[in-house]
Amino acid sequence: MKLGFIGLGAMGQPMVEHLLAAGHEVGVWARDATKAASIGALGAGIAETPVLLGSQVDVVFTNVTGSADVEALALGENGLIHGMKPGSILVDFSTIAATTARHVAARLAEKGAAMLDAPVSGGSVGARAATLSIMVGGDAAVLERVRPLLQVLGKTIVHVGSNGAGQVAKACNQMVMVAAIQACAEAARLAAASGVDFATVREAMLAGSAGSRVLDVFGGRMATRDFAAGVEARLHHKDYAILMGEAASLPAPLPVSAQVWQQLNALMALGWGRDDTAALLKVLESAHA
Repeated sequence: MKLGFIGLGAMGQPMVEHLLAAGHEVGVWARDATKAASIGALGAGIAETPVLLGSQVDVVFTNVTGSADVEALALGENGLIHGMKPGSILVDFSTIAATTARHVAARLAEKGAAMLDAPVSGGSVGARAATLSIMVGGDAAVLERVRPLLQVLGKTIVHVGSNGAGQVAKACNQMVMVAAIQACAEAARLAAASGVDFATVREAMLAGSAGSRVLDVFGGRMATRDFAAGVEARLHHKDYAILMGEAASLPAPLPVSAQVWQQLNALMALGWGRDDTAALLKVLESAHA
C-alpha cells in the first residue's frame, strides 16, 4: 500500500521514519516546508496539498493537535476527502473529541472511504522507540487491513469499539494519568511542607502500592525540579478541555477531573504551558508563596 502522513511533529516525524525504515512508500504534507524537506531527505515524497496526498495513497495517517485541525485536514476545502478513493483509509493518531471522530468517519463513509480514530499513548519517547499504545475506534475489518502498519509504530494495539471509541479510551487514559500527576505534585508539596525530602519519599513509594510509571517519570521530574518539557502541559490542558466538553454533553459527572482541569487552567494562566506537566507542582507552590 502507498502511505501518506500529515503531522511531522515530535511524534509524527519518528513515526514516518519507522514506516520508511520498514520499506514502505510514504508521502507527506506539512504546513512547515522545512519539516517536509527534512523527512523528504530520508526518502518520503512531498505533496503540495492534503487533497493531492489523499489522491496518491491507500492509507493516510494524521497526527495533529486538535479536533478543528483534523476536521480541516479531512473535510476542508483542500481536504483529504476530495482526493481519497473508495476503499482508502484515514488513520487519525490525534487526540480529539469522539464526536469529531464520528463526524469525520461518517463523511468519509459517504465517499466509500473508512476512518479509524487511533489516538496513541507513550509520547515522543514511545514514538521514537516504536512502543506506542494505540487505542482504535472503527470497523474491525479495517483495523486488520492496517494492523501490520500499526505494528511498525506501536507495541500494544487494542480495538476498543466503533468510531469514536478510541478517543473515549484516550480521554480515560488522560484522566487517570494527569490526575496521578496532580497527586504526585500534592505529595511533593506535602513532603516539602513537612520538611521531608520528596526524592526519598518517592523512592519509598515506588517500592509500595503507590508505585507507578507516573510517579517514576513525572514524580522524578518533580524531585529533581526538571520542568523542561517531556510532555508540554498545554497539550494535557487541551485534552482536558476536550474530555470535559464531552462529559458535559453526555452528561457524565467527573468531579476529580474537574478539579485537575482547574489546576491545569491555573498552570496555563501562570505561563507554564510549554513546561512539562510536572509543573503542576509549581502551581501548588505559587499558591503558598
